Amino acid sequence: MTGAVDEKRMRLRYAGVCRVCDAELPAKAEAVYERATKSVRCVAHDQPADEPPTPAVEMEDASLDAQPRVAYAAEPAEPEVVDSGVAGASARREFERRKAKREESIRTRHPRLGGLILAVSDDPQSTRAWDTGAIGEEKLGKGLNAQAGDTVRLLHDRRIPRTRANIDHIAVTAHGVVVIDAKRYKGRPSLRVEGGILRPRVEKLMIGSRDCSKLVDGVLKQVSLVRDIVGEDVRVTGALCFLDADWPLLGGDFTTREVRVLWPKKLYKHLQQPGPLDAAAVDALHRRLAAALPPS
Repeated sequence: MTGAVDEKRMRLRYAGVCRVCDAELPAKAEAVYERATKSVRCVAHDQPADEPPTPAVEMEDASLDAQPRVAYAAEPAEPEVVDSGVAGASARREFERRKAKREESIRTRHPRLGGLILAVSDDPQSTRAWDTGAIGEEKLGKGLNAQAGDTVRLLHDRRIPRTRANIDHIAVTAHGVVVIDAKRYKGRPSLRVEGGILRPRVEKLMIGSRDCSKLVDGVLKQVSLVRDIVGEDVRVTGALCFLDADWPLLGGDFTTREVRVLWPKKLYKHLQQPGPLDAAAVDALHRRLAAALPPS
């Protein structure tokens, strides 16, 4: 028997026949696939190392039934394609739902003037916010997809099970998993630190003069969720990516409570950093997260 590199224990994609005992092996049965002969054998057979494999033959006619039958085994199935999701999909659907509901309500209450009212009035801010969020996620998602490769895999708009919440983007990279929240806030992000000697140190994320520290709290909850899925051996960090903020010409990005605060181009460079995970490990983590967090 050839070395283990020439064999693979697998579940058959199609029915086959054991090369050794001629037993029928139904589809999805567990068997040993021999790459050199493109044949299969029962897992119960331990072939001596010095016994050469019997060549595989393909049945062409029913009259050959008297001869020993060895069917070609199917090549190992290609891995299933991961549904990476569509950036901003759930926010876009919510915006369209609210917009359609308002239009229906106005046309119902004002059959004659409904069209005019809709033409001269805007959607409420609570509805426009969903459109703004969707545009931001879509824009960032396009940029993230351009970074994809063997050691950078993306997931977009993932639903958190048993909740109505979602994660905007997840990047699986050579240096670990990055949970990304896209924001379109105006103003300059900055880090304000209070206390530290006589009082407990407190870090605040400021956007202009507004305290937006709750954004960091939200990312940290998502990081904890993802860490529970991939395990403690994989580094999981968070990132808040502000698309429309007033960033300075030099510097400007910072880290608060292990969450990176930055802009898209800076994020793209961060994702491309080297790390201990090879392409196979990145692919396995990508598939695990995709299965645990379905698209929204």
